[in-house]
Amino acid sequence: MTERPDWDQYFMQIASVVATRSTCERRRVGALLVLNKRILTTGYNGAPGGLSHCREAGCLRQQMKVPSGERHELCRGLHAEQNAIIQAAVHGGAINEAALYCTHYPCAVCAKMIINAGVRMVVLKDNYPDELAKKIFSEAGIKINFIV
Repeated sequence: MTERPDWDQYFMQIASVVATRSTCERRRVGALLVLNKRILTTGYNGAPGGLSHCREAGCLRQQMKVPSGERHELCRGLHAEQNAIIQAAVHGGAINEAALYCTHYPCAVCAKMIINAGVRMVVLKDNYPDELAKKIFSEAGIKINFIV
């Protein structure tokens, strides 16, 4: 019989399943916003609704050989964290004091959104090469936890 996952493992497993919906050419990312052990919203990275998916339109960052963690403005897609926050706004859900579970470390743009949205803890599976994001989270006092 399989061992029962703790809450962090449980939510990260769900974030990993959410990531399978990603249409990004470079990496599949999934995110959840959780409050009091209840999932508020989910998000995955990909083009805005109604637009061609990155797999159909191509990836400008990949074509230009832009390294990970740089030139996010060239991407046609939204990040998983952004989509989770946007879903809360669209459906009128408060996410203040929530925890963000994400398969990858947020970029600096997402870090700023996460802070201003009132998220207090970020739980991650994989790292991402964005040192500015790490500095921003540290300065804001956001708790960062990595799980296996």
